Amino acid sequence: MAEPGPSPAQLDQLLGIAARVPDHGKLAPWRFIVFEGSARADFGQVLGKVFAAANPDASESQVKFEANRLTRAPLVVAVISNVLEKHKVPEWEQILSSGAVCQNMLIAASALGFGAQWLTEWYAFDPQVKDTLNLRSGERIAGFIYIGTVSDEPVERARPPARIDFWGR
Repeated sequence: MAEPGPSPAQLDQLLGIAARVPDHGKLAPWRFIVFEGSARADFGQVLGKVFAAANPDASESQVKFEANRLTRAPLVVAVISNVLEKHKVPEWEQILSSGAVCQNMLIAASALGFGAQWLTEWYAFDPQVKDTLNLRSGERIAGFIYIGTVSDEPVERARPPARIDFWGR
């Protein structure tokens, strides 16, 4: 993905649409961390250091690849799932709401003419990365949503056929 990314007004619109999801109990069990401009490269330096420490045999090019991850799009939004434990709203419903936020953001980005990709790679699960992002107890990264102008046509990947059962047939 390439520049331009969403304008500030479009970002507000994207986040508003993303947040308009099923949310039993009006808990808003998610929040956003936005990476734009130099924040993408700054956070990428953290990723490069964490990756290098965890993979001491990694080549310089592998570490550089990890450090440049967030610069692959002009905007990256981390969707943070914030489950309220021991609440009358089941945890499962709260987690599903966070997933719906990610999906809405993809659809909204497409509707605004942008390309978008939802990624959860190693850095979404790394404890040191989570600490760097100041994630609190019960918070997890639902995904990193990369958004920008499409520079190459996306390649469709092979997918298994949908499994459909008709009850009563």
